[in-house]
Amino acid sequence: MNFRKKNGILFVAPVRFLYRRDAEETRKGQIYMNKSVFIAEKPSVAQEFAKALKVKTTRHDGYLESENTIVTWCVGHLVTMSYPEAYDIKYKRWTLETLPFLPGEFKYEVIPSVKKQFEIVRGLLNRPDVDTIYVCTDSGREGEYIYRLVAQMAGVRGKKEKRVWIDSQTEEEIIRGIKEAKDLSAYDNLSASAYLRAKEDYLMGINFSRILTLRYGNSVSNYLGNKYQVISVGRVMTCVLGMVVRREREIREFVKTPFYRVLGKFLLEGRTFDGEWRAVEGSRYFQSPDLYKENGFKDRNRAEELKGILERESAVSVTNELSGSNGMAQQTAPVHQAVLEKIEKKKEKKNPPLLYNLAELQNDCSRMFKISPDETLRIVQELYEKKLVTYPRTDARVLSTAVAKEIYKNISGLRNYQQAGAAAAEVLGMESWKSIAKTRYVNDKQITDHYAIIPTGQGLNALGSVSLTAQRVYETIVRRFLCIFYPPAVYQKVSLVTKLDGEAFFSSFKVLKEEGYLKIVTNSFSRKRASDSEKNRNGEEDEVSCDTVLLEALQKLKKGDILPVNGLSIKEGETSPPKRYNSGSMILAMENAGQLIEDEELRAQIKGSGIGTSATRAEILKKLFNIKYLALNKKTQVITPTLLGEMIFDVVNCSIRQLLNPELTASWEKGLTYVAEGSITEQEYMDKLEHFVRVRTRQVEASNYQYNLRQFFDAAAVNYRKPERASRQGGKRSS
Repeated sequence: MNFRKKNGILFVAPVRFLYRRDAEETRKGQIYMNKSVFIAEKPSVAQEFAKALKVKTTRHDGYLESENTIVTWCVGHLVTMSYPEAYDIKYKRWTLETLPFLPGEFKYEVIPSVKKQFEIVRGLLNRPDVDTIYVCTDSGREGEYIYRLVAQMAGVRGKKEKRVWIDSQTEEEIIRGIKEAKDLSAYDNLSASAYLRAKEDYLMGINFSRILTLRYGNSVSNYLGNKYQVISVGRVMTCVLGMVVRREREIREFVKTPFYRVLGKFLLEGRTFDGEWRAVEGSRYFQSPDLYKENGFKDRNRAEELKGILERESAVSVTNELSGSNGMAQQTAPVHQAVLEKIEKKKEKKNPPLLYNLAELQNDCSRMFKISPDETLRIVQELYEKKLVTYPRTDARVLSTAVAKEIYKNISGLRNYQQAGAAAAEVLGMESWKSIAKTRYVNDKQITDHYAIIPTGQGLNALGSVSLTAQRVYETIVRRFLCIFYPPAVYQKVSLVTKLDGEAFFSSFKVLKEEGYLKIVTNSFSRKRASDSEKNRNGEEDEVSCDTVLLEALQKLKKGDILPVNGLSIKEGETSPPKRYNSGSMILAMENAGQLIEDEELRAQIKGSGIGTSATRAEILKKLFNIKYLALNKKTQVITPTLLGEMIFDVVNCSIRQLLNPELTASWEKGLTYVAEGSITEQEYMDKLEHFVRVRTRQVEASNYQYNLRQFFDAAAVNYRKPERASRQGGKRSS
């Protein structure tokens, strides 16, 4: 392709009649025109490339062609790994004798349902008049894998292969990606990691599923009353299953612990506020075994004891004149007074949150719209293909330096967006975008393949063609993006420590003084102001919102001031069990699985590694739902295990416990990253993988936990028994 600039705009100049005469071809009297093939992952993406190239094409079956350009497409994966029986028919039958299955060379085959398109693509890639192939599949590990398999199966030889790496499907970005396309070999390490990921899932899935099914499938099927039960396991999905089952069992085993807090009600200029007693140093109950943490008691009697002591010891006699039937009378009444021991006043800034990566967006969409991660990915992929947002399958939450320099273009385009156009115009007016590169929102070191998900500022006309939920997801992305150009929200905080007869009471207040970015966070469809929802999500239970009048009164206080006490009370509470995962929090837990590792050294080693990738996590959850190991409440998006899922957990826990632990999965994922970076070789990774599979397979073959498993199955089954229905006579059946 030739490129030229006109008025600062990049155009693609058609290549006209560039000829190459090969000696052999010349002898045969054949002359071929040099053509370029652009191969995309989907037909819709291919269409956008054809538009951006500004070439007049003729539509054919499976491709578009012009004088010098061919645009074609895959339909997702065209090639897949062959089943074991393709190596030898003996592998079709599951037997112990054929395990472990570790082929020296892996076989691949065309997926039957898309064979027609594969043959079209193969013919185009190998046409004699094609000398250059532009790889335009999705810019990530999976997109790389899709093309490499096609090229491998098609037997592509002797062609120039250029990799187009883009962050959005805007015309400008597509042309930039083509102009800056690197030789495909620059992505060989990424390709190696993609092949290894597939081999890893393949080998672990086949070997461990087969060996566990052969050893323990009957135990599961007999218990459930099924004819046959496959025990399906995988590197990532089994780890996710483990996280959900463990959480469910923690909830079951959780015993609520009541606790009792002593509260004081203090008077200030006709207003009242609460203070919470804590057993700090100097308290009668400091480090007492009767305490529940430092702000409550395990037993109500002890709380009553403290309340009684304070009411007796802190009372001050004040003489009041009371009017009675016999004229004036005097009565001495006890009142309680506290001394202000400490007051702290400070302003607190709350910066806008980082931009969305896929996991954060999936979490928020689960919370706000009650949609699954899989649905969120489908929606944001659609927005991407309609040029509305940048590439969705990203783990980064920041922008690159290069993008930051041109970010005004994204903002300018949003001025025409009805829901946030005024905010976009305000940002341009503030010119805060000019210094964005110096903030925490721009960091090249935190970006691997792609920067955060942001609006392109283009494609707004396409919004009317997407669902209402998709429109709302788009608005959510836009507002998160615009936030980073606004100043932080500013809170005024006042903290008090009040002493009553040597016992300390703590009060803390927080008032929003300057909205900053919060004024544009609220979605147009939201019922609650962002400033309110933000306060609720901070997890600061001890901070109380108050009005400006009370705040002013509090700020006037100084150390040593006397505050009347308007009574003491006891507030009962109880500990809460861990929360179940919902679809969004599960995705975040998968992304941050490395944090679950107890070993400090190992945790540091695989910092930033999760289980799965942004591109695969939603699909993994979907598979667990489909095979009925996990259940999803579509209304609440809460995830729970099924009885079958718990039984599979118990089988794996007895036999290949490592599969349930984040350590294993996250460390394998880190290894793939090392391959992509070139830190370790493909062969080094493969050697470790084969050793792991071989050793663990043999261990399971030698194991015998059939009888032990029964007690675990019984313990889980109790939680899934349906309540007996009342008999026709109206009585209840005995259990």
